[in-house]
Amino acid sequence: MKINSAQIENFRNIEKLSLDFDNVNIIYGENAQGKTNLIEAVYLFTGAKSFRGVKDKELVRFGCEFSRLKIDFENNERQQTAELLIKGRRQATLNGIKKKSASMLGDELKAVIFSPVHLSLVKDGPAERRRFVDSALCQLKSGYRNVLKEYNRCLVQRNMLLKDTAKNSSLADMLYIWDKNLAVSGAKIIFQRKKYIDALLPYAQDIFSGLSKGREQIDLRLKGTFEYEKLSLEDIEKQLIFALERNRNNDLINRITTVGPHRDDLEILINGNSARSFGSQGQQRSCVLALKLAEASLLKEMTGEEPLALLDDVMSELDESRQDYILNHIKDWQVFITCCDANTILRLKKGKTFHMQSGGLI
Repeated sequence: MKINSAQIENFRNIEKLSLDFDNVNIIYGENAQGKTNLIEAVYLFTGAKSFRGVKDKELVRFGCEFSRLKIDFENNERQQTAELLIKGRRQATLNGIKKKSASMLGDELKAVIFSPVHLSLVKDGPAERRRFVDSALCQLKSGYRNVLKEYNRCLVQRNMLLKDTAKNSSLADMLYIWDKNLAVSGAKIIFQRKKYIDALLPYAQDIFSGLSKGREQIDLRLKGTFEYEKLSLEDIEKQLIFALERNRNNDLINRITTVGPHRDDLEILINGNSARSFGSQGQQRSCVLALKLAEASLLKEMTGEEPLALLDDVMSELDESRQDYILNHIKDWQVFITCCDANTILRLKKGKTFHMQSGGLI
């Protein structure tokens, strides 16, 4: 998988850019010059939303009506062209054919992004860790995104009904309808998350051991409303219905659904202890790097294609041995690296450099 060229128009602080890429692409320059914006533009072609957590309208250059992105890329020995028009919402075209949703581009282009914002994966609450697992699954399974949407739709409806019971208590009798709907889609989410984490763990353990020089061991566990281990999809659905019924009075008091996969957490352990509560900054950073590299390795195994590696301002914060370890893991992939000093990376690997200033190249 490789992007050969890109055209970017009215995106963030970038007015207009046309670029040809190599296998290793180093984007360097001072802070706030547009390096991350370039990485972000590339990442949008995976069909995912911005990894910086902003709305589409915030991606359009200030004062402009739209943003337009285009790439020429190859995968499975096939040359392709993809375009994104951001005007209110994203509209996608692949090889001249308009797609129903921009997320459908993810069927053709896979990428793993490393960014300082991903340190929140360990440091912040469960939502960040759920998002990590769900984003990875959306790249691997085209139908998973629809299951998530269905679950969230049902969750909103059930929560609205819980609030309405304050004015009309008889409405509580309708909760069983949404319990069933939530259990059906929720069980699918839990089952897929558990399968993914089980597949991810061996890769993460191997990589984390390499980063820590064998001194430490990482472990991953999906924590939820009940114990998920060794349960079938049907068993999870039954248990979820039971949990919703058991917690109904509590939900009616709180006016919100208190159990389900929207409350799950990915527990990250180092030598049996919580990385969030007891891990040092260096250990937490190594956890994130291990998880992201493991995600990339699993993507490669399951799709047969090397994903793009997007490294946003993380390499310069690592010592030389960790930099070398990461680059050795992705040596056959196309890599995009942002940093302040290109020589930091060029001493390890040859590549094409782009010096950015004020949203342009100099």
